[in-house]
Amino acid sequence: MPKLTFFNLPEDKKQTLIKAAKKEFSSVPLFDASISNIIKSAGISRGSFYQYFEDKEDAFFFLLGEFAKEKNAAFLSMLEKYEGDLFRTFIDFFELFLNEDENMTFVKNALLNMTHKIERTFDRMTSEHEMNENFIVFCSRIDNSKLNVSDEEELFHALQIVTSVMLRNLIQAFAYDMPRDVALKNLKIEMELLKKGLVR
Repeated sequence: MPKLTFFNLPEDKKQTLIKAAKKEFSSVPLFDASISNIIKSAGISRGSFYQYFEDKEDAFFFLLGEFAKEKNAAFLSMLEKYEGDLFRTFIDFFELFLNEDENMTFVKNALLNMTHKIERTFDRMTSEHEMNENFIVFCSRIDNSKLNVSDEEELFHALQIVTSVMLRNLIQAFAYDMPRDVALKNLKIEMELLKKGLVR
């Protein structure tokens, strides 16, 4: 989490720093990212950077977290649009990622260099250890009558399965530079398999 001094920055300076950090994290994986490149691009000193962030990981996960919050809100909006239809929402949500322009290289780099912490930042709907606040919000918007789940615990695990399928398809699409229509077709096949079930 950035330090209070970052949030107290004038908006133009804050955006300059965000843009510089995003540029660096879009060009190389987090492990290879350079604070020197960020501060040079932002026109600040190294000391100033450490007044705003603990380290480069702090800056990276702040940016990723903000992106995830934005997409979380979009997912909820889609759930409402499709009246709680989970599968239709996930397909549209996947398309939203494929059509991402402004943050495409940043997101692509994060997904192709996935760590457990990055995965958990993307997966804000459920937590591995608890049915958290995000899950409760999602749960209230999902039409359970269209799902073969008997309680919240099963819904929790169903969400994790569907989210994992979507993330894997995104990573595959980015890794192989798939045409969008091919990536979307692959996801739809897997979503249909999940809907039908895999056992006769």
